[in-house]
Amino acid sequence: MRQKAFRVPRVSTSAALAGGTVASLAPGLLPRTPSAQAILTSLLVLIALAVAGLIRMALRSLRFGVRQLVRLRVVAAVAAILLVGAAMGYAEHWQNELRAAMGVGGIGPWYWAQWLVWTVPLVVVVVLIARGVRWVVRRLGRVRSVAAGAALLVAAQLVIVPSIVEWRKSAYASANSYLDPGLAQPDSPARSGSPVSMASWPSLGAEGRKFVAGTPARTVRVYVGLNSAPDLDSRVALAIRELERTGGFERHHLVVTVPTGSGWIDGDAAKGLDTRFGGDVALAGLQYSDAPSWVTFVFGRHAAEESARRLFQAVEQRISTMPHPPKLYIYGQSLGALGGSSVFRDDADEDARTCGALWAGPPAGQVHHGRATVLANASDPVVRWSPSLLWRAPDLTGTRPDAPVPQWFPVLSFLQTTADLLGALNAPSGHGHRYGTDQGTVLPDC
Repeated sequence: MRQKAFRVPRVSTSAALAGGTVASLAPGLLPRTPSAQAILTSLLVLIALAVAGLIRMALRSLRFGVRQLVRLRVVAAVAAILLVGAAMGYAEHWQNELRAAMGVGGIGPWYWAQWLVWTVPLVVVVVLIARGVRWVVRRLGRVRSVAAGAALLVAAQLVIVPSIVEWRKSAYASANSYLDPGLAQPDSPARSGSPVSMASWPSLGAEGRKFVAGTPARTVRVYVGLNSAPDLDSRVALAIRELERTGGFERHHLVVTVPTGSGWIDGDAAKGLDTRFGGDVALAGLQYSDAPSWVTFVFGRHAAEESARRLFQAVEQRISTMPHPPKLYIYGQSLGALGGSSVFRDDADEDARTCGALWAGPPAGQVHHGRATVLANASDPVVRWSPSLLWRAPDLTGTRPDAPVPQWFPVLSFLQTTADLLGALNAPSGHGHRYGTDQGTVLPDC
């Protein structure tokens, strides 16, 4: 039996493999695990292979002599191997520079072995699936293939997509209701969720319970969860009653803390605020969603803005009637920063209505500044990411230079920053989208 001779890949295939791999290994903002790097590499290689396939089809339709490039196959393959090798060497150098700046161990040959073990199967499996689909299309013919595709599309719209949406909603609600057995219900009357609180411990949600159970105990912490009251109006009213019950309005400082999408308020920020005011402070937060921040940012950003606006206005109105009102501040991280900033018309309005504001890691820096303090790590992809990154370098004014910053390239920097979003919270403290107690200690005063 004759064995099939090894065939050198087409020129376009070698170019696609090299181009996709090199693009995926371009300098990013954060250290990456081998699996994360492999997923990005596989994705870009597959996109490059698809583009190469479309170009070949177009050239054939124009009767361009593609076969004339056969003699260049070996040259293209060798050039691709050398290019990928050089890209790997530079990527290792960049990754180790980032890791040294962030106090993380460097990478070496074992990293690339794992990367290869992940990348090759991912690419091969998807290519085989694509070939299988192409075979089926040829067997069915154009008309029946279009009909089958339309049926699958309708099924996806009517059954698959709604099922996935409901499943995710159920998962978010389940995570929000989870009662951590290692978390003790606060017994201090100065905390929501305590036995005397009007907002019950179970109703606060997973993130709300973490917030009110945090230390130190001398700070008033008010939190109202999605299940604490049936609608936004009643949740805002409950938050005001909780501030009155806990003595929050009697403290010299009151901070409206706007949570992220899942209801999370950074415990380090709360500790920093306690340190900043020597414990003479009340923190008040209102949950507006149980979904992750990125989901809320895409599908429900209005909820973050509306809840922040309503709570701040209610607090503002209440203290306006007091002869000796507390100083009023506002704080938000990530989506919470966008929600908090939306309370105000502009910088002047923010300065006039608050004693101070602090925004940590605001997406694309889209917040009012004025006298506000904006904390933004140069390595934070949330701060940098924007569709405009496709064609314009980001404005890094005011960011903290916590790590080396990669040079901007059109499209490529957008892809790399998008990939870094997935690991933004996995960075060491003080890097990426992770901020420390300085979120509270550097809050400005009036």
